[in-house]
Amino acid sequence: MQEKYSPSDVEQQAQAHWQHIDAYRTQENDPRFPKGKYYACSMLPYPSGKLHMGHVRNYTINDMLSRQLRMKGFNVLMPMGWDAFGLPAENAAIAYNKSPAEWTYANIADMKSQMQPLGLAFDWTREVATCDPDYYRWNQWFFLKLLDKGVAYKKTQVVNWDPIDQTVLANEQVVDGRGWRSGALVEKREIPGYYFGITQYAEELLSSIDDLDGWPEQVRTMQRNWIGKSEGVRFAFPHQIKDEAGELIQDGKMYVFTTRADTIMGVTFCAVAAEHPLATLAAKNNPALAAFIEVCKTGGTTEAEMATKEKEGMPTGLFVTHPVTGKQVEVWVGNYVLMTYGDGAVMGVPAHDERDFAFAKKYSIAIEQVIAADGCSFSLDGWQEWYGDKQRAVTVNSGKYDGLNHAAAVQAVAADLVAQGLGEKKTTWRLRDWGISRQRYWGTPIPIIHCDACGAVPVPEKDLPVILPTDCIPDGSGNPLKHRADFLNVACPTCGAAAQRETDTMDTFVDSSWYYMRYTCPDATSMVDSRNDYWMAMDQYIGGVEHAVMHLLYARFWTKAMRDLGLVKFDEPFKNLFTQGMLLNESFYREDATGKKTWYYPNEIEVAYDEKGRPVSASLKSDGIAVQMGGIEKMSKSKNNVVEPKDIISRFGADTARLFTMFAGPPDQSAAWSDTGVEGAARYLRRLWANAHKHLDTVRGAGKIDPTADYAEPVKALRREVHLTLKQIDYDYDKLQYNTVVSGAMKLLNAIEAFKAEGNGHAAVLKEAFSILLRSLYPVCPHICHALWQNMGMDASIEIINAPWPQLDEAALIQNEIEYMVQVNGKLRGAIKVARDADKASIEATALSHEHVQKFLTGTPKKVIVVPGKLINIVV
Repeated sequence: MQEKYSPSDVEQQAQAHWQHIDAYRTQENDPRFPKGKYYACSMLPYPSGKLHMGHVRNYTINDMLSRQLRMKGFNVLMPMGWDAFGLPAENAAIAYNKSPAEWTYANIADMKSQMQPLGLAFDWTREVATCDPDYYRWNQWFFLKLLDKGVAYKKTQVVNWDPIDQTVLANEQVVDGRGWRSGALVEKREIPGYYFGITQYAEELLSSIDDLDGWPEQVRTMQRNWIGKSEGVRFAFPHQIKDEAGELIQDGKMYVFTTRADTIMGVTFCAVAAEHPLATLAAKNNPALAAFIEVCKTGGTTEAEMATKEKEGMPTGLFVTHPVTGKQVEVWVGNYVLMTYGDGAVMGVPAHDERDFAFAKKYSIAIEQVIAADGCSFSLDGWQEWYGDKQRAVTVNSGKYDGLNHAAAVQAVAADLVAQGLGEKKTTWRLRDWGISRQRYWGTPIPIIHCDACGAVPVPEKDLPVILPTDCIPDGSGNPLKHRADFLNVACPTCGAAAQRETDTMDTFVDSSWYYMRYTCPDATSMVDSRNDYWMAMDQYIGGVEHAVMHLLYARFWTKAMRDLGLVKFDEPFKNLFTQGMLLNESFYREDATGKKTWYYPNEIEVAYDEKGRPVSASLKSDGIAVQMGGIEKMSKSKNNVVEPKDIISRFGADTARLFTMFAGPPDQSAAWSDTGVEGAARYLRRLWANAHKHLDTVRGAGKIDPTADYAEPVKALRREVHLTLKQIDYDYDKLQYNTVVSGAMKLLNAIEAFKAEGNGHAAVLKEAFSILLRSLYPVCPHICHALWQNMGMDASIEIINAPWPQLDEAALIQNEIEYMVQVNGKLRGAIKVARDADKASIEATALSHEHVQKFLTGTPKKVIVVPGKLINIVV
């Protein structure tokens, strides 16, 4: 064993050995692991080309979990793959004039090469890339199965259209009215596309959230809110408004949905979406309204944006009839009303709805109180929370409904509307069917052929997969598949006539909805096989909370749809979910006259600090000119505040990189990057190596601890410290509190360094202490622990990768002597040691006889307080 720690030598040798023995290849029903399977998986990355230390943190969490559980006897599967389709590859293709396929596969190779030096225990034999035809053929196959069942279907709907990227955007991809990547003002268009009927599963998706005990409550709440079950009344405002042909628009009924039918007597206006037929009619002879409607059609459509944007509207000049009072109610166009939610119209009750209140105040619309609550006064000066309190609400100024509580009023109003044929009690959902069509090239081709005679014809299963050409180079003018005759032109499978393939491709959320199942059987000749039955459902899923809604919801839906087709035997894909925190770093930029920001890497910046060490200014090293400090931000390539693992590994080694990312803070919370923290992690590993080298001969020649032997007190004290720390480490591993696992390992090394005893048992206890330390630290820093385990001769018959997890010896925790701190009138004056079974009288006598205590005694103490096992306070 060399005297000085050389991370590069240690890590290269360890990894070469693990590769030689194929250490991480996993097989089903492996007899080496008596506790059965455990499937732990990190969300697969997009192959952008560069890893940063945030990735290292994420994957080390998974690696620690997997290594420790393997030591505890579990057959652990930890795979890795690539979420390889999507728009970024097309944008890169335009920028670099190369095909998305070439760019993607090069990035996969690059990122894989960056992962390997980290020593992550991935089973690379199960690697999946979602752009591989062997993978996406099953997206196509499953789509056709759902089409047969009526779960997949085609319809025309108003969508968000990015005129630069030439594609449909999900609501979540529209930010401040602009495309999230192009920055273009988003337009509304009616476009036909394919949809998955996720709403058919809405009730089950909602109810089974209660069974996801291993998920963070925050994520479960987000899922419930996104599904958004609402029970209320859908009813119509009758009208006599006719179109240009003289026909009543929507049969003379403008429908709305409300969960607060008890406030129906407070309606003073109605608002419709810009695309509503009444808005379209009103705009025909009203240029100002037409212009306003066009403005409304641009911009974001997420509920978050609707909630925060300025509420604006214009009257249409049209009126509908209140279904109870018969009064005429004016119809407005409101920029906060979405055609895609409900019927694209809402009733305005400004007295008891915060949004309506703000709208009515802005446009001087009447506000009429129809709800009261004991002890609460009504005011037009500002919104008060009690207005919307269903629990305390009682109807007032509501005629026949006066005095009813919320439930009774809703029931009474619903009954009257049903009797008139104008309404019904109804359950609605915020969840909408999943539109999977994307007008993009780099994605899974939708397996449909369009024939003039036969219509939309599914591609026969025998012809799957529909192969995506890999040599297209997008130029930003739209989907290049529309100009690829060899892809586009095909014979109709039904009649044989000339036809054309569908050129839309599938949303990339399709790719990520089931990849984790393909990991279990990557070479299967069916979508999944019996190996999936062995590994799934997944025991632990690890990923960012930003995927808490869309990805996880789609994966849950996909699993239930697979179950209903008889492909899987479970209802939910993920038993446990862990959402890791982000790694943060300082950011620096300059902004030009147009507002464009140029971001700089931290190592390009010189930072000035005040006398208290606080940053006060920054400048670019190359020119000395000031830059703006953007603050602590999530590590992101877009802001150049990433730290690449290759830089850390070249300076300190992979184990240091892993150790720092785990020690930086609790894994479920964000943590700031720290150069000094990295250096501290490196010092710890050097100390570990130095202490192992110092005690090398002693440990190599040591026997095993004899639990029945009566060792000297220093030996017992070290064993006690080691096993107390192991007990805490065990707890921290179980809770995934990996930062305190590292703290425990540091504490173990401190105890070893402080141990100075010689004689009977000292060699055996040192060997036990090192054995427990190395096994405890191994999941964090596998390379150095592998090397030290071998060099110190811990167990010639087994490598640390296959070593059993250390077992706690409860007997070692028992103390023959207990130390008490002794206070006089609350001030510490000394310490004593007494036998573990000493009675109170002898403890008091020993404390009173202490030489430092005697100085403060002038007679018999007033009181002696003994806190068992800890403290004695003498009151004089």
